[in-house]
Amino acid sequence: MRSPLGLILLVACASTDPDPGPGPGPGDPLPGAKPTLPTPTGTCPALVNGTVTFAPAGVPPRAVDLAFDPAAIGAGELILYWHATGSAPAEAEYSFGATQAAILQRGGIIAAPAADPAAGMFEWFIVNQSAKRDDFLIADEIVGCLADNIDAARIHSIGMSAGGLQTTAFSFLRSNYIASVATFSGGMPAGFAPTIADPTNKFAALIFEGGVSDNVFGVDFQAASETYRATLEASGHFAAICDHGKGHDIPLDAAPSIATFFADNPYGAWPSPYVGALPAGFPSYCSL
Repeated sequence: MRSPLGLILLVACASTDPDPGPGPGPGDPLPGAKPTLPTPTGTCPALVNGTVTFAPAGVPPRAVDLAFDPAAIGAGELILYWHATGSAPAEAEYSFGATQAAILQRGGIIAAPAADPAAGMFEWFIVNQSAKRDDFLIADEIVGCLADNIDAARIHSIGMSAGGLQTTAFSFLRSNYIASVATFSGGMPAGFAPTIADPTNKFAALIFEGGVSDNVFGVDFQAASETYRATLEASGHFAAICDHGKGHDIPLDAAPSIATFFADNPYGAWPSPYVGALPAGFPSYCSL
């Protein structure tokens, strides 16, 4: 796999109140931290479970699998899932397993876009070094259309392999609204030197890689993941690495911890509540 195209692209104000009261607790957004959400540019589809079509202006319509609990939806999280090369949107349900039901019951929505066949060999345009930003515009349309049914501070992204690289790029290019991300065999391969579009948003990342054998299509995903971690930490973001040692694969045991990580790291939760240690129950192969 060729390395992706190089991307082109809160401060909490001191209170004048002599007794401002207690500050935010661990994992709570800082006062004034607010994501900038996109506005839909096309006609939004009906909100139903299953495959729906999003059609932002100037972009070919795209199928997106939605999963949610109609009885709980309202102000929960939105998780964007980007699947691996040769896979499909159903990978989202596979990755989350039984944890998906818990996410939906707490009001969450999982949105898994299908890839545009025109993207090339590796599913997502940017992973093929394309300058087209269709995948990002589809995500913007999803966010904009679902804005009234989600908590704007809880928009997350996750993906595997090509989807992990897409998630890495997404975290930089959509740092105006992303809260936290998780990558399976993603990261920053050699030659990928992105700029964080909104450096004031110190989003958190949980980065999974499969050890020395996590090397396919000429990409060393272990090294790419470590580079992603180092880049984020150098910019003041929270990042934890999880070497599951299973090669280029999805660690299914990690799903509950990922769900917890997303819940505990909303937009504006700076510093992350995990800066001192990861919660008990996280996989033993995860570390700060």
